[in-house]
Amino acid sequence: MKPKFCWALLTSLPLSLASGLGAAALANTIDLSVLPLLSGPQARCPEGLIAHETPRPYAEGGFSTDGMVKLRDIATNIRLSQSDQFSATWVGTLKPEYRNCQASGGMVSVDGEAHEGNSYIRLQLANGQVKAILDMTGMRDPNGFTTVIIFKGLRDGNPRWTWGGSD
Repeated sequence: MKPKFCWALLTSLPLSLASGLGAAALANTIDLSVLPLLSGPQARCPEGLIAHETPRPYAEGGFSTDGMVKLRDIATNIRLSQSDQFSATWVGTLKPEYRNCQASGGMVSVDGEAHEGNSYIRLQLANGQVKAILDMTGMRDPNGFTTVIIFKGLRDGNPRWTWGGSD
């Protein structure tokens, strides 16, 4: 092999490895609280859940973010139960160890930083079921329009979504 070809191959390797990280390297980790009801039987509840959101590459005129919540960690038979352009609700059957949990929750931190704004990802655990709710109601984009849900579905048994707005 010629030295220039070998050098070109070696210097391109780190670039290809970095670009192979793709969206996973840019994902934000969102910690969701699980807060048991004060006035109910004290049952075992999960300590919390994790969601991830990844901004998509910039597209002129707007922005969008892909997301998911790891609902499969605590539930089975997860399905999208209702949705419109403002909100989506996924419902699942709580796993036996959490079946009696009565709680709700929402966003407490993003990448380890306290989340002080509107919790647009919320949880409800009651009657043996869990609901994961993505709600864009009242969420504003930079132009004063409501952000909207572009995609909602399931992948690998977990809720997935894309939401966005205008810039």
